[in-house]
Amino acid sequence: MNKSGIVSEICRKQCKCFYAPLTLLLVVLVSYPVKGQAPDTVAGIPVNYDEEKVGKYQLPDPLKLANGESVDNADTWFEKRRPEILELFKEFQYGHTPGPLDDLDYNLFDDGTPAYDGTAVRKQVTIYFSDDKEGPKMDLLIYLPADTMDPAPVLLMPGFFPNYSRVDDPGVKRGQIWNRENERAPAPGDSPFGKLDVPLLISNGVGVATVYYEDIEPDFDGGSKYGVTGLYREEGQEKRKSDEWGAISAWAWGLSRAMDYIEKDKNIDSDRVALMGISRLGKTVLWTAARDKRFAAVIASCSGEGGAAISRRDFGETVAHLTAPSRYPYQFAPNYHVFAKHVNQLPVDGNLLLSLIAPRPVLLQTGDEDLWSDPKGEFLAAVDAGRVYRLLGKQGLGTDQWPSPGEPVLGTISYYMHDGGHGTIPSDWDIFLNFLQKYL
Repeated sequence: MNKSGIVSEICRKQCKCFYAPLTLLLVVLVSYPVKGQAPDTVAGIPVNYDEEKVGKYQLPDPLKLANGESVDNADTWFEKRRPEILELFKEFQYGHTPGPLDDLDYNLFDDGTPAYDGTAVRKQVTIYFSDDKEGPKMDLLIYLPADTMDPAPVLLMPGFFPNYSRVDDPGVKRGQIWNRENERAPAPGDSPFGKLDVPLLISNGVGVATVYYEDIEPDFDGGSKYGVTGLYREEGQEKRKSDEWGAISAWAWGLSRAMDYIEKDKNIDSDRVALMGISRLGKTVLWTAARDKRFAAVIASCSGEGGAAISRRDFGETVAHLTAPSRYPYQFAPNYHVFAKHVNQLPVDGNLLLSLIAPRPVLLQTGDEDLWSDPKGEFLAAVDAGRVYRLLGKQGLGTDQWPSPGEPVLGTISYYMHDGGHGTIPSDWDIFLNFLQKYL
């Protein structure tokens, strides 16, 4: 793999940070492709960073039913077209997932402790995914503003490190991490990406919730036997079915289980819960919001291929790169792999994923140097999805002109591209907080 390409495999194995989320205070410095430094190949597959080589393509139309009829009203969208699109994503990209648990089993072992000099109230709960208390389960960490008695809005942020490693709070349960040998180990005292700035959100009246994504499903090939997908595997089954869920759907399913608990907490306004995720967790939060209409808004950072970016553009990372055997085939349904060399035949694309979230607010944040994630492709997907938002009486982007870095385009669909690379930088949080204040 070319050194000027994606994050090195050495980094992934040593710190579990491939496509890692950035915190509020620290920018990850990694060798993603930047202007003038495009790798020739990734996983033995050529990579294109030349707009002139994108070629012509036709997006699947969010406002045309499978029978060819046009969608011209909200009832037809919600009753016919949206279910069609949702089923296509389940069948051909993310896989089908089981429904909610019949009875959510959880242990609220910290029911409200002052934190951060008394400005926040901390809660911690373990959510079990089966009757086996030693089986897959996740720890949900919540901070709520201490200066109000009213139910608070919350930003739920899945993280690449255990809760203990992500916050500056010694009262948080330590938990475990999946290490570079793909074994469980005690969570480190710090994440290599700094700490979440909990006081920043609390001071703006927004609560914080976080879970470690690998509590739900380990992020490596073969990890399913330790995660939730393994709980639903048929006895003796060795291979996944063609439309069977992968890791991204597993993580999304787990976030919905977090929402199941949040709805039980009288101190949280469950009608005002937003999602935020970065990179592969950007894909995850988009798919979570598409599947689960209880989430009020979503912020997706650099979700790229398999997320908001348009696959048909053949720019930066592609379906072929994602599903290559040495990379992330386990994150998607096996059906998705079929389209690696036939992407124009893929029944879905980023514009349809965004349309499933309508009419709820969504913010796409990216970086102008993160060519691997195709920032222009994300913008073009948002432009097309805006037609669904307008049909439902909401504002789309309001422009089809790709903005310069540092120029936010803020509507019910919002887009912001910073001057820099993959992930978030501190100044992005001015945009995020503006978005959250406006819509939560």
